[in-house]
Amino acid sequence: MTARIFRPSKTAMQSGRAKTHQWVLEYEARSRKVADPLMGWTGSSDMKADQLRLKFDTREAAIEYAERNGIDYRVEDMHERRVRPKSYADNFRWQRP
Repeated sequence: MTARIFRPSKTAMQSGRAKTHQWVLEYEARSRKVADPLMGWTGSSDMKADQLRLKFDTREAAIEYAERNGIDYRVEDMHERRVRPKSYADNFRWQRP
């Protein structure tokens, strides 16, 4: 079973970046999710992919954990955030781009 190591992006429901500083080791699902005919809940037979998420302070700690436990992994690097300087006065310029 393969795991992926990544830094989560910020959620759309917040403006801050509070939960984006830790690295996460998460297993990839081997089977697709299926709706339960009786209750209507979705789930799969793969418990690791559904319920197991390990958090680490650094990327190296996550990689070391995966190697120590014999877990195949792939690392997804996070795209760096580009901050474009904006000015409120630009909204009222005569020649806007």
